[in-house]
Amino acid sequence: MPQAFAVLAAPLPAPPPAAARGTQRTGSEFTPLLRTVKEQGLLERRTGWYVLGITANLLALAAVAVGLVVFGHSWWSLLLAVPLAVLSARAGFFAHDAGHAQIGADKRKDRLIQLLHANLLLGMSQEWWNDKHNRHHANPNHEEKDPDVAPDVLVFSQHQAEGRTGFRGWLARHQAWLFFPLTTLEGLALKVYGFQALFSKDGPRQTRRERLVEGGLLFAHVAGYATLLLTTMSVGQAVVFALIHQMLLGVHLGMAFAPNHKGMEVPDPDGEPWGHLRRQVLTSRNIRGGALTDWFLGGLNYQVEHHLFPNMPRPHLRLAQPLVRAHCRALGIRYTETGFVDSYRQALGHLHQVGEPLRAA
Repeated sequence: MPQAFAVLAAPLPAPPPAAARGTQRTGSEFTPLLRTVKEQGLLERRTGWYVLGITANLLALAAVAVGLVVFGHSWWSLLLAVPLAVLSARAGFFAHDAGHAQIGADKRKDRLIQLLHANLLLGMSQEWWNDKHNRHHANPNHEEKDPDVAPDVLVFSQHQAEGRTGFRGWLARHQAWLFFPLTTLEGLALKVYGFQALFSKDGPRQTRRERLVEGGLLFAHVAGYATLLLTTMSVGQAVVFALIHQMLLGVHLGMAFAPNHKGMEVPDPDGEPWGHLRRQVLTSRNIRGGALTDWFLGGLNYQVEHHLFPNMPRPHLRLAQPLVRAHCRALGIRYTETGFVDSYRQALGHLHQVGEPLRAA
């Protein structure tokens, strides 16, 4: 086996013992933790923090647009695609937080914030994302209920990989190597999925007015994005700029989402149901780091805490972590936290192992 593949296929941490995975104690294991978190005010809104962050990000996006107007016809302007990708990812993180009602107590205002950041700034359907993401939160890593582990371009279990032939089989065999190249398409895929849901009868339930608002903002994003690029640079430069921007955005989002659940515990559909605490903790992985990691990953590096308390404001996740870790230790429940690089080793190692039977065939 080549050395690089050996690294990917390095053994993952051993799963928790059966007692820690499935045995439920009398009463709710989550209630005492929830009570402590509430008593410490960690579920209270941090609207001011979000106002400052959103304002700074919008001003930075405006600065990039001004830069394109000033330098657009120079090939040096392509360098602006890098900060634009980073700032676009920030917009995605704010949309995510608004969708979880983390920003304010008024659902209408949260919806407006999400529409601004998801639909208008990213071209991603708010309703499509909320429907998909809420199902993921309800049943993380459940092969029959979590859309994030449904077989598609990638497969997440050897059962899903069985019978894949041709190009789909080739993808499954090499998906660990292809993961990051495929993430370059994620920014565009989010737009495509949003438009598909908008015109699909099977999409999220919406009133006619909601669908018109969603569609109007999605088309406004495409029109505004194309107008900005085509009026500030040549067609060739605009195409190259858009490709760099969207590819970097996709990689950034992929880096934020990929390590969170891949290779973690998978609920047994026929086994004893897990309570909320075990369902969220055993399927999630945290990433260690400081303020830069928190900023770069939009707080999703506290995946355990985020899944336990989806409406907890992002700046409180770090404060809740010691409480959650201690509570899990007291109950003998495995709490997974690893380094930035090792998180990808584990996630990619899992994808590599899933394709092993197809490579051996």
